[in-house]
Amino acid sequence: MLRKDTMFKKYRSGLISLFFLVSSNLLSGQTIQDTLSSNVTLSQCITYALANQSLIKQSLLDEDITKRNIRIALSAWYPQLEIDANIQHFLQIPPTIYPNLINPPSYTPYISLVSTPTNMSTGIFSATQTLYSNNLFFAARTSRELRNQASENTESSKINTYVDVTKAFFDVLLTEEEINVLNEDIVRLQHNYKDAYSFYKNGLTDKIDYQRTEIALSNAQAQRKSTVEALKAKYSILKHLMGVVPEKQITVAYDSTKFENEILIDTTKNLDYGNRIEYQSMQTSLKLQNYGISYYRWSFLPTLSAFYNYDPSFSANQFSDLYNTNTPTSLFGLKLTLPLFQGMSRQENFSKAKLQYQRLQLGMDYLKSSISSEYTQALTGYKSNLNELKVAKMNIIVAKDIFNTVKFQYDKGTKAYLEVIVSETDLRTAELNYLNILFQVLTSKLDLEKASGEIKVN
Repeated sequence: MLRKDTMFKKYRSGLISLFFLVSSNLLSGQTIQDTLSSNVTLSQCITYALANQSLIKQSLLDEDITKRNIRIALSAWYPQLEIDANIQHFLQIPPTIYPNLINPPSYTPYISLVSTPTNMSTGIFSATQTLYSNNLFFAARTSRELRNQASENTESSKINTYVDVTKAFFDVLLTEEEINVLNEDIVRLQHNYKDAYSFYKNGLTDKIDYQRTEIALSNAQAQRKSTVEALKAKYSILKHLMGVVPEKQITVAYDSTKFENEILIDTTKNLDYGNRIEYQSMQTSLKLQNYGISYYRWSFLPTLSAFYNYDPSFSANQFSDLYNTNTPTSLFGLKLTLPLFQGMSRQENFSKAKLQYQRLQLGMDYLKSSISSEYTQALTGYKSNLNELKVAKMNIIVAKDIFNTVKFQYDKGTKAYLEVIVSETDLRTAELNYLNILFQVLTSKLDLEKASGEIKVN
């Protein structure tokens, strides 16, 4: 009985271990669930994109690669240790010729003797420490700027992603608002169609009125269908820019009033080139190129290093006795390598580096001109779109008033139905035009912020 209880306990413990093993495998095999909710705001889209966009991930990897390259370049400052060993067996030993000492004065004939053991094993342990090297000093001086350059490239990718995702979000937002406008328009047209058809049945009007309404209703429904299909494509673009898998379904959440309140920006600020990440990156490139000029200017300096060698040596005619006796040698010293003549390559590289620096300076001048032009265009576009937005908002108010007045007069029998269709079309056009201009204002504001360097992505 005791044996059965022991066996049962072992069996139960085995089942428990198997359960935890299978559970851990299942848990480890599961992929991490997407933390992005299906209903996303603009800030959530940007945050997700900055963490999952492939181009940003590549930039971050480039930063790590740059850091590794710097460490590789600077590793030569550390002691370099090396072991070189060999073992050899002579199949045919070369003899050594000695003079015949018992037959002076000519000491001939010479005596041929085998003085080398059949088996030999030698080795060398060397340690080298660089004390001065122009290459290493150059690597140390440029390490900080190389890190900054990689970081600036990542910052540029983040800013571009921020702008692209925001514009794509606004595009989706505009399209959904257009669908809402078309839905309201379709409801009005359906109501008008019922009224016109009722008037026709009661003999108050002819069939032309309700047929015109039917045509307008069909056109509005077709436009809505096209807009719905376009919305799918725009969601696809947004998900691509965010780094979201295509299968993930998302819906933008927004407050149109909030966006309208945030369209204003201070246009009185002076342009500061230093705020632009492109300008900062160009300055870093100029610093690196200046270091390159200094490197070739001083490349005639020698390389100085200290070294220590330990050489063990083993030999024997019998292989089993090979490592019984060691006759080592050891030494230490300094090594100085001075470049005397390299076919004028140093002078040519020095001149080339100065020309490259001049080229970068011209690139800096062109960049400043480009930034100034970009800022001026963005500022002009923003002011123009902002003015058009005010006009478009007033047009909606006027178009609604006209439509309500004409519809009331038509119901009283004092206006033709054609004027109702025209006023309704004007109202829809005014509403859609307002949405388009609102989108243009939001995007032009974004372009202005980018041009002035005000977009900072942490």
